[in-house]
Amino acid sequence: MTSAHQNPSPGIESPGHVPDGPLLEVEGLKTHFPVRRGLLQRVVDHVRAVDGVSFDIQRGETLGLVGESGCGKTTVGRTILRLIEATAGSVRYEGDSVFDMGAADMRSIRRKMQIIFQDPAGSLNPRMRVGRIVGEPLEVHGIARGDELRERVEALLERCGLWKQAADRYPHEFSGGQRQRIGIARALALEPKLIVCDEPTSALDVSIQSQILNLLADLQEDYGLSYLFISHDMAVIHHVCDRIAVMLDGKIVEEGGRDEIIEQPSHEYTRALLSAVPEADPRRKKKRLVYEGMRM
Repeated sequence: MTSAHQNPSPGIESPGHVPDGPLLEVEGLKTHFPVRRGLLQRVVDHVRAVDGVSFDIQRGETLGLVGESGCGKTTVGRTILRLIEATAGSVRYEGDSVFDMGAADMRSIRRKMQIIFQDPAGSLNPRMRVGRIVGEPLEVHGIARGDELRERVEALLERCGLWKQAADRYPHEFSGGQRQRIGIARALALEPKLIVCDEPTSALDVSIQSQILNLLADLQEDYGLSYLFISHDMAVIHHVCDRIAVMLDGKIVEEGGRDEIIEQPSHEYTRALLSAVPEADPRRKKKRLVYEGMRM
């Protein structure tokens, strides 16, 4: 995906010198949820939502994590950010163990790792004006207040394809695509290096999806961002990602370069996902493959 370079907005720095090695390293990640039954709510089993996942993300790279609903990909993203506590494994950000960090270190690391949620309406507080939603991270971290805060919020909104006056309106006054742009502006506010994109276009119309994907590509080029792009849509993953990891039942079953995975998939499940991508030409017939255990 190509994009025109634009100058960074005020308050957001372009990437300078960066150290060697992956930005993010995930090794043996497990997230299990207890199943409780009976009057005393005893633990009788565990749901192994994530069961031994390993991968890394380089600086400026987009790794696509793809799989059908319920495979555990969203849990991976939230566990990395410690929105959900891990059962086992390790996550290292620039060489530092995220799971071993105390409250003060986590406060600092959260400035560097942000998330864009799937549902733009549900992720925005309907009682808060857009300016407060986008500016709240800057206030919480003591970065800007008063006129400076307002200027930075307006710059973020304009950079994400909105207008300054949007800061004075409420989320319900915007379309789905515009609300997702607000969510992106909020994620960008703290100048992160890594953004977890949790199906950021799945709730949007196809025409709006392309606009959001192009915006994410522009921001990546301008600010050197790295993305963990979570999706069930192989067509979207093919469009935006440098590498692809295919997830099934809490495990990664195949990982590789984008073209390698798309053109020469080695796992039957990957081939089934690719066969589900709609054909652009209605006159062409595509045989749908079904992997045993897929949710139809």
